[in-house]
Amino acid sequence: MATFPNIAPSYGAQKNSSPKSRLIKFGDGYENRITFGLNQSPVEWSLSWNNITEANADTIETFLDARGVDGASFDWTGPGEPSAYKFVCAEWSKTISYAGLADIQATFRQVFEP
Repeated sequence: MATFPNIAPSYGAQKNSSPKSRLIKFGDGYENRITFGLNQSPVEWSLSWNNITEANADTIETFLDARGVDGASFDWTGPGEPSAYKFVCAEWSKTISYAGLADIQATFRQVFEP
């Protein structure tokens, strides 16, 4: 299992949760919510690394390219999180704003695997 390089994202990282549940509505306005599946609350992180060196940007991009080729997940610890979880990254972008500096934007989606 690969571990994401130890390059901290910029401040402003956004964590989105989307609990999985089923909603049943009855005719009298009553509704019932049921959790669905074993892992009900996967998270998604919107991350950016701003004004990092091109060497660090290349490290991140090479790592994500390798995961894209083999389809494997990777371990990553989110900002302020107590431990690492498994994630995949389906898309990312790199912008070279200044000589020698780059920005990377990526979305990490939590997956549940053995």
